[in-house]
Amino acid sequence: MNYRTLTKKLRKLGCGFVRQGPGSHEIWWNPAQRKFTTIPWRPGHEDLPKGTIGEILRNLGLEPKDLRKV
Repeated sequence: MNYRTLTKKLRKLGCGFVRQGPGSHEIWWNPAQRKFTTIPWRPGHEDLPKGTIGEILRNLGLEPKDLRKV
């Protein structure tokens, strides 16, 4: 899954961009779980590693099945 697809799905789940982080990272917030995470920005259509996506979801209090629903 690439950056653009992931962030679209996170927005549909109620998460949102907070601010630019260090380097090419962004800080995102899940208000329902009151949790933050950092998402690396990858230009183009390069996929994020599955482990990175899993860590992002854990940090936000979400599960992979939540992404599949949207």
